[in-house]
Amino acid sequence: MRLALLRGPDPDHLDVVHEGETFRVALRRRPTARRLTLRVSSATGEVVMTLPARTSLAVAQKFAVGHGGWIAMRLAKLPERITFQAGAILPLRGVPHRILHRGVSGGLTRIEQGADDPVISVACEAPHIARRIGDFLEREARRDLMAAVTAYTAAIGQAPTRITVRDTRSRWGSCTAQGALNFSWRLILAPPVVLDYLVAHEMAHLREMNHSSRFWSLVGSICPNVDEAERWLKRNGASLHRYG
Repeated sequence: MRLALLRGPDPDHLDVVHEGETFRVALRRRPTARRLTLRVSSATGEVVMTLPARTSLAVAQKFAVGHGGWIAMRLAKLPERITFQAGAILPLRGVPHRILHRGVSGGLTRIEQGADDPVISVACEAPHIARRIGDFLEREARRDLMAAVTAYTAAIGQAPTRITVRDTRSRWGSCTAQGALNFSWRLILAPPVVLDYLVAHEMAHLREMNHSSRFWSLVGSICPNVDEAERWLKRNGASLHRYG
């Protein structure tokens, strides 16, 4: 351990070149790690290498370079990112909507029926489209989440202390020991049964802070779409992170 203490601070990343392309590999040193590992986040596309405390940067660099082909392959398999810009197609409550830029002024962002498909109509300067669409989706998510929380509060007889909506990466929802619920705004992109199930799941934790048989019995008793929502999330959940 003395050598680890004398070593200077690690850089935040290494660059790996493979077949003319450079990949940025973030470094995470963990005292509990027993070996070098690489992973590619399906949510963000970030490449992360975890290092044991005593592993040198030279060894880490060699390991990363040796896996350059693997990194390239994993990144190539990720869904193409879809940014919030005019003409982009994104799901809203599971239904594809096209972003329509209707001009620089004209009121709030809203849902309209286009000639061929539903649209999310936004009026602003072009550089602000992404922010306006993001704000709109978060508002829609909060509205649906609040409605579902209200319904499940009546069902279980217990209300959360706080509800937070943000862009979570690792979990769609969570419940703290203090009874605060946290949800990803990206649930508004999924079919309504998915958002409804996630709310039921986290609300059930207000009564059962575990995943015991009693917990799952409670979830099943208040939410009829557990299996359908779980299957959808398993197949499609990661793809929700491609938007924005």
